[in-house]
Amino acid sequence: MKKLLFGIITLLFMTASCSSLKVVNQNAAIQAGAAAVQALTISDSQIVSLCREYMAQTDKENTVLPASNEYSQRLNRIMNRFKNIGNLDLNYAVYQSNTVNAFASGDGSVRVYSGLMDVMSDDELFAVIGHELGHFINKDVRDAYRTAYLVVAARYGIAALSDVAGSISQGFLGDLGQQLASAAYSRRQETQADETAFQFCITNNVDPFAMYHALNVLLRLNSNTGSQGTLAQMFSSHPDTEKRAEHIKQMAEEAGYHLNNSGSSSSTSGTGVSVTPSNGSHSTTITPSNGSGNSNSTVTPSSGNSQGGLKTSKPN
Repeated sequence: MKKLLFGIITLLFMTASCSSLKVVNQNAAIQAGAAAVQALTISDSQIVSLCREYMAQTDKENTVLPASNEYSQRLNRIMNRFKNIGNLDLNYAVYQSNTVNAFASGDGSVRVYSGLMDVMSDDELFAVIGHELGHFINKDVRDAYRTAYLVVAARYGIAALSDVAGSISQGFLGDLGQQLASAAYSRRQETQADETAFQFCITNNVDPFAMYHALNVLLRLNSNTGSQGTLAQMFSSHPDTEKRAEHIKQMAEEAGYHLNNSGSSSSTSGTGVSVTPSNGSHSTTITPSNGSGNSNSTVTPSSGNSQGGLKTSKPN
């Protein structure tokens, strides 16, 4: 870490003293170096405050559907199916937009675009939201905000993140949003979030192949050139979609679940629980591979092993 800090600060001073580049005030460079130090040691509570301000700005820039809206009511029903997130301080809403996307912020905000809800069943949406919550639980979102803050704060020459609400300028928040949009989770982070979604499904009596189905919906839409624009953001931040779908399918099969020709799934591990989503798609028989039927798991960060980020013994 010391080498990283030294490299950042050295680079900033080189930029300030290089006559062939745009002149940068040395005091700003010193402040930016301090920002680099502070960003790497920023507390979780400060990240939450930063996320909260960013989300307040993002909500203003989008059309947030009211609670009485049909989309909002549907999202509320889906969120109520999560029985093991009581320890998470979440808030959720629907953005009215043709964009096919959803995300979770570091303050517990979950936002789902109506465009995504138009193309997915309740089970598939449950899995996608579980995936985004995986990023939140595994601290991927926090780390992404920290990295984005480091870049933008250095650009602005900000030496510290204020704890005062409303103290961050709209320009800074806008640049922060652009930095976040240009970033992408690693393959490992995406895999762990997929595995978290899978465990959310099997511990809440939701189709264990829901994440597999959701990823295949995205693949089908992406093959349609008319959908490229609305899918660009989701695919830029969620790479290797086909491989991820196959990985989740393999996980489900190894846990004792199997897809039949109709696209529904069944368990070979004993008496199952019949589950049908509210929209009637993907009728499923679900039984955990140990036959316990326990759906009261506690959410914890992913360990990164192939059995999933959430475990029945214990949640981007």
